[in-house]
Amino acid sequence: MSKKNERNTKGKIINAAWDLFYEQGYEDTTVEEIIEQSGTSKGSFYHYFEGKDALLGSLSYIFDEEYAKLQDSMPAAMSAFDRLLYLNSELFSMIEDRIDIDLLTRLYSTQLITKGEKHLLDNKRLYYKLLRKIVADGQKSGELTSEMTVSEIVKLYAMCERALLYDWCLCNGEYSLKQYAKRVMPMFLTKIKVCK
Repeated sequence: MSKKNERNTKGKIINAAWDLFYEQGYEDTTVEEIIEQSGTSKGSFYHYFEGKDALLGSLSYIFDEEYAKLQDSMPAAMSAFDRLLYLNSELFSMIEDRIDIDLLTRLYSTQLITKGEKHLLDNKRLYYKLLRKIVADGQKSGELTSEMTVSEIVKLYAMCERALLYDWCLCNGEYSLKQYAKRVMPMFLTKIKVCK
């Protein structure tokens, strides 16, 4: 099987699983339903995942799919700082609309206690590649501070996003994640913006 077909098969399974998790809840979704909705086989499912719990770590894949779409739709004239805020706003909107808060909470708890791979922190993800490019471009154009490295700024941004997501989960989604982030992300990131 080619790498592209492997990604497509794995992606079909992940997308079907998260759609079902959102529609009917994690507990009420079976592996058989995921296989049926994804149009794949039991062998394919177990080739990529040990079981349903293993799919919790695949949320980063869903996020990166969203970033791939956003990367293509981002207005070219937008400043680097505004691009960062745009990505945050669009991702948080998608999370509010498509990701069950109980699943997000479960994902964060597994990432805290896991001894293995921490998918959300994987620097090879499209998320981190896109952030590094935006920040590097922003520093090159003089829009973003050069007093911090690209890696330091990306880490700060990702940490702010995780803090907002974590708090939203703690509060059981009692407020709009997107609207709250729209107010506080610019405050969190003021130190990276060069005032002209």
